[in-house]
Parts: sequence; C-alpha cells; structure tokens
Amino acid sequence: MKVGDIFREIDEELRQERFEKLWQNYGKYIIAAIVAVVVGVGGFKAFQHYQYQGRITDSSKFSAAMKLFDSGKKIEAKALFSSLKEDGSNGYAVLSRFKVAAIKSDTGDKSGAIKIYDNISVDTSVDKSLREAAVIFSTSRLLDSENVERAKIEAKLEPIAKGSGAWRHSANELIGLLALQYGDLAIAREYFRKLSDNSEVPNNMRSRATQILGVVGK
Repeated sequence: MKVGDIFREIDEELRQERFEKLWQNYGKYIIAAIVAVVVGVGGFKAFQHYQYQGRITDSSKFSAAMKLFDSGKKIEAKALFSSLKEDGSNGYAVLSRFKVAAIKSDTGDKSGAIKIYDNISVDTSVDKSLREAAVIFSTSRLLDSENVERAKIEAKLEPIAKGSGAWRHSANELIGLLALQYGDLAIAREYFRKLSDNSEVPNNMRSRATQILGVVGK
C-alpha cells in the first residue's frame, strides 16, 4: 500500500465517521440543554421557551444544511452552516464549524479548513473530545501537504496519543505516518506495532497498521 493511498483511506474514513463520532461525544450536551429548558420554573420560563424554540430552529437548519450537502449543493450548504456557526446554539454552532471546515477542504481551501480546525482546538468553551477531533482533522490535512513540520505536528498529536480519549488511536496512526513520511522507520514501526497488537483499535486501523508493517518490517 502506497503512502498516498493510506492518506486517502484515512481521509475517507474521517469523512464517513466525522459527524457520527462528534454527535456521539457531543450530542448529549445539546439534548441536556433542551431538557434544561423544559424543566425551568418561575420568571425564567418565557426566556427558556425562547431558547428552546431557537434550538429547534437550529436543528431544522442543521438538517436542511446536511440535506443540501448530501445532494451536492455545497455552496448553499456552506451558507446555512456558516449562519449556524455564527448564530446557532452552542452544540449546533460547533458542529457547523466542523462542517464548514469540511466543505472548505472539499472545495480546495485546505488552509481555510485547517484554520477553522485549529481555532476549534484551542477554544476552551468547546468540549475536550471535540477539541481533540479538531486536532486530528487539522493534522491529517497538514500531513497531506507539501510543507510538513514534524515537530510541530507531533507536539499537537502526542498529548492525544498518550491520553485515553476516543481519538488516541487516530493520533498514534498519524504520528506513525508522519515518521514514515520522514523516513524514520524505527519510530514508524513502533507506532504501527502498537496499533496492530492492540485489540481495542478499530479493525480497519489495525489492518492498515499490519499492511504497513508488512512493507516496512516488524
């Protein structure tokens, strides 16, 4: 398997799983916020009702934007996502930031996408799991660019790789690919062995690690 093929496979996997993972990790906060609205009492009820209606509107907008995106109308989808990114309730605003970045990447504006991901990754108002996701998406695009700064990318990925979050395996894989790009086979083998031998790693990622080890040696 060629390195370019690996990047394409990983990028496609991230596209397919991006919002499933984001919603799995963050959707509960949106739901909790809506529940909080309906249990309010006293003088806050009117304001809470207003917030609730706003979130329902955001949900409809997000759904409409996704339908536009899925039907290939990316410009129209981007406009709706951008609106939510600026004015939507917190959960939908964050997810829309990810989607705007994805559309930028899809339409050739890789640097614009990376900038959005980097902004999310340092936004302390965003859930940690989403900040780590933003690092993964940003660095995966940096690795597939002409000017790859190894030390800078490793510094972003290592805290995630050493942690216990949902994105740790992706971080380890990207560090291994970075080492491979630099011809550092010893480090690449170390990271891909870790992935290949770990039963907790998703099967498709373990399979890639095993294939790479078959080429670079164990």
